[in-house]
Formats: sequence, structure tokens, C-alpha cells
Amino acid sequence: MREGSGPVPGASATASVARGTSLADTDDNAADLAAGAPTPVNAKGETSGGGQPPEEPGPTEPGDVRIHDIQGTTRLSPLDGTAVTGVPGIVTGVRAGGSRGFWIQDTAPDNDPRTGEGLFVYTGSTAPTVKAGDSVLVSGKVAEYYPGTGTQSLTQITAPRVTVLSSGNALPAPVVLDARSVPGRYVPSADGGAIDALPLDPATYALDLYEALEGSRIQIADTRVTGATTAYDEIWVTVKPKENPTRRGGTLYASYEDQNTGRLKVMSLDPAQPVPTANVGDVLKGRTTGVLDYASYGGYNVQATELGTVVDNKLRREVTRKQKKDELAVATYNVENLDAGDDQAKFDTLAEGVAVSLSSPDIVSLEEIQDDNGAVNDGTTGSEATLKRFTDAVVAKGGPRYAWRYIAPENNKDGGEPGGNIRNVFLYNPKRVSFTDRPGGDATTPVRAVDTWLGVKLSASPGRINPASPAWADSRKPLVGEFVFRGKPVFVIGNHFASKGGDQPLHGRYQEPTRSSETKRIQQAAEVNTFVTSLLKADRSARVVALGDFNDFEFSPTMKALTKGKALKPLISTLPVGERYSYVFDGNSQTLDHILTSPGIRRLDYDVVHINAEFADQASDHDPQVVRIKVGGLWPW
Repeated sequence: MREGSGPVPGASATASVARGTSLADTDDNAADLAAGAPTPVNAKGETSGGGQPPEEPGPTEPGDVRIHDIQGTTRLSPLDGTAVTGVPGIVTGVRAGGSRGFWIQDTAPDNDPRTGEGLFVYTGSTAPTVKAGDSVLVSGKVAEYYPGTGTQSLTQITAPRVTVLSSGNALPAPVVLDARSVPGRYVPSADGGAIDALPLDPATYALDLYEALEGSRIQIADTRVTGATTAYDEIWVTVKPKENPTRRGGTLYASYEDQNTGRLKVMSLDPAQPVPTANVGDVLKGRTTGVLDYASYGGYNVQATELGTVVDNKLRREVTRKQKKDELAVATYNVENLDAGDDQAKFDTLAEGVAVSLSSPDIVSLEEIQDDNGAVNDGTTGSEATLKRFTDAVVAKGGPRYAWRYIAPENNKDGGEPGGNIRNVFLYNPKRVSFTDRPGGDATTPVRAVDTWLGVKLSASPGRINPASPAWADSRKPLVGEFVFRGKPVFVIGNHFASKGGDQPLHGRYQEPTRSSETKRIQQAAEVNTFVTSLLKADRSARVVALGDFNDFEFSPTMKALTKGKALKPLISTLPVGERYSYVFDGNSQTLDHILTSPGIRRLDYDVVHINAEFADQASDHDPQVVRIKVGGLWPW
């Protein structure tokens, strides 16, 4: 409504009109109002320029809610979704990158060991302005954040308003985690369902203890490294040195029912003090102190504000013995997506593993050889340039001039990195062993066992096992080859089964976790078993070596399906328990790679050669392995 002497000077279709800062109302618009640039404000109080009105001051006195009220007695906060005001705590750690925020801890805990006294305050895109030792009051909204599919949740306060009352305060004393304080049982069962609502029992279950300490300061000391420093600046240790130890200092993953409760991942909150480089078996000496956090990769972890120092246990890469003149040496090695575009250093290190560490086996079954241009998705499927570089590098390291055989996959039909076309490949030393080439093998034609009066032979060599089977959809197909050593035929099957991608995590929300990927590997194992059985049906003394990356454990249903009817024997079971591993994941030493032999092979010497999985510096995340078979062990003789 117009008031007074006239319109506001400067008012137009592109200008806004607002009352002056004095908020005077003299009934004269020209005097009381002024024109200027538009400054719209949304429902959140934000201007179009991204700014906000000055934040409302936070409370100066604690509210009614404490951290233990928020954490509650289960994994889910009873106040989830509730606004809280003036939650008191001491800042114990600050994370300025990644998931930004800070941790607070109450200095007046209750007497219930189930209710945590620490909490993460999530600041979103804004870097925290508080520092360790600040006494604060935090207002905001309680939320449960699930960092990944199937993971447990992280209780936090979001959209916080923070009042700093004082600085330089002493931090709460950390809880010491060691072999005495961490329970021997891992996690309660919910028959495959969610454990979210189960009452915590920190005196019985390790994951319940860690959950009750989520966001709180903890301390570990003189811990043995069970997972080497990674490219993500993290390291795995155990607070239980006697829990399933391996011969070289790791922690063995022995069964689904026997989880290792003492494992924790350690990361540093201080960019100026990164996690030190360490290998399995080294010791993180002295105190490591920090806040116990939870993340999708690895679960509970220590966000360290104080790090111990590494004591080198002098772990060395193994070298297996050379095969004797009358021994056939057959090895398997996952070379981790090798293609012709990789750095020469990777070729050289992998080649040294074959020529030196494996002592130049007669046959090497390789997994994860990509096509020549790697992940470039242009239809290329050949691997000649990749294999030429690799075999040249083996010669340069003192090994033999290997020949090779493989069957190129159909483009993008064998899983792995899109465009990479990974496949299984046989290398062989033609001065020691010959390959029986028999035409007919291609990406889609199944190889068969052919019964002849001279014994069993392959319908095609090299060939693939039933490639049209749904078991191999979007997955690597086993490569089968017929070799001759000292006049005797030997059938070698190179394998790379489907990965464990999609399985629920060991530390996750659902207990016991579902291993959804296992279904496909069991089907794949059945296909291989059926083929081996067909060889043995034609010739019960057929000499068969099945090997490769089976992506499953010696105690898994996959191995039971693979060995059905005693068609194959897993050699990993012939080793001492503390040596049964070829891979390290989340601080667990475990076996994914295997060599299995048919009953016709009786005298052998088997070795897992540890050169990668336990080391921070690794050419592949898998250790190779080799079996040496005596000619006299190729039965009958």
C-alpha cells in the first residue's frame, strides 16, 4: 500500500524494496524503505549466494541428554531422529578430511558397560573448527549412518551447533584393549537377520565390546601386524598375539565359526604422522592411542592420535627349491590384471617371482592376464603383447624362454574390469615339457574327455570347460591343456572362480553373514568336478592338476563340491595349519589359491611361496604356489 509523499526512489522490476536497518515506520514509504539488489532467502534461511544469517548462539549450559543416553544399550540409538540440545563432552579427535567431523566423550560416564560414552559429530562439507581438549556443548539431530551395504551403523549428531566452553582440557583416559579385555567370541547370532536391536553384551562378544566403545578413546600396545600397510595408509594389528598365529606372524582365518576377535585396523588422524610402513609379523611397539571408529571397509578401526613405532621382524620373501630332473613343477600365480600398458617395474617384479622365487617351474598357470590394451573397452581380446613382455622379463631375470597357450574370451564375457578381458594362460618351458596342440578349442566350444585305446585325451587342447554353462556367466572359464612330461600325459586345468563381491561383511549388520557369491562358485566347482570325473572315468589313472584362484577357503562348500567323489585332493590340507594361506584380507591370512591333484598323482612336494600377500610392497595381492611331481609319482609306473 502506498503511504506518504510518493513511491520509493529506485524501485523497479529488477530491484527489491526493504525497510531500513532502523525499522522505522513514519507512514512515508519514501522515507522508511530503500531499493536495492534482490536478496531472496529460502526456508532454511540461506541466501542465493550460499550464505546464511548469523547462527543462533548455542546453549551455555548442558541439556538433559548425555552421550550414553544417545548411544543406548543396542546398536541403534533410542534417540535416532531426535533433536538434542547442549550435549556435553570433551573433543578427543578431529577429522578434517573425508567424512569431516570430530569425536566427543563424556567425562561423567554412567555405570552401564553397554552404553557408550563417545560419539561422532558430523560436520558435513564444513571442516571442524574445534580441537582436541575443547570442552563443548553440541546441539543437533541424532542419526544412524550406514557406511555401506550390510554394514553396521555409526551413531552420530548431524547439522551440529557447537559451543566451546573451554580449551586445553585433559582427555578422558583410554580403555585398554588386549588379550584379557577382548572376549573370545566374535558376535551374537541373529540367524542371518540384523543384530541392530539385540542388547549389547560386551563381556561376551568382541563386536559388542567394540560397539560399546564406538567413539571412545582406546589404547593398544605392542601389537603384532597381521595386515601390511596399504596404499590407503592403514594397517591391521592384533591385540591377541596367540590367536590363530601363522608361522610368519599373521593371524589365520581357520573357519567360519572361529573368527579372529583381536584384529583391528589402525589409521592416523594426523597427516603429519602417517601410519608407518610395516609387513606382517612386524610389531607396532609402544602405545597406540586413538578413537574407535566404524567404517564399511574392515569395520571397527582405531583413528590414532598417538602411534607406536614399527619394530622390523625382518620378514623375507621365500624362494622355493628347484625341481629335480625327474620332477614336473606346476605352479599357479594371480598376476593382478596384468596388461601390456603396465609399468615395466610390475613386469619385472612378477617375472622375478616366477624365475627366482618359484625357481622357474615347468608349467605356470596364470590368472588375470588382461588383453593387450587393458581396460580400454574397444573389442581387443588378444594378449600376445602382454605375454611377450612378461616372458621377456622372465628371461631377463634368469628364467627360461616360456611358450604360452590361451583361449581369448568373447569380448566382455568373462567378468573382471570392463574392457580388460582377463583370462587364464598357460606358460610352459618347451625344453622340459611339451604341449599337445589339438585344434577345436575356442571361447564357446566345450572340451571333452575322449577315451582311446591309448588312454584318455582331450577333444581340443587348449580347451574350455563347458563355457555355455550358466555357472560361467560373466566369469572366467577354466582353461584345460594336455601336456607331456618324460613321455607321460598330464592334464592341467587353470581356474579363476567368481569373486566374493556382494557377500555380507564379517563385521556387518547381518549375522551370520550371507555369502551370496558362494552359490556361483559351488556351481563352477561342480562343472570342474564333472569334467575331472569324465577324465577319470575314461582312465582312472589320468594325471590331473587343477589349480588357480578359486576365490574360496579350504573349509568352504566350494571345495567340497570341487573334490566330490575324491576326484581331486586339495594340497593345502597337507601343510601344517600355520602355513595354509596365500592371501591376506582385513588382517586375516587365508587361502583363496589352491592346487589339487587326482588320485593318479601320488608322490609330490607342495609349497605356497610367500612373496606378496604379507608385504606392503607387492606386485600382486596373491602368493603363488607350486607342486613338484615325481615321474614315479605319475601312477601307474
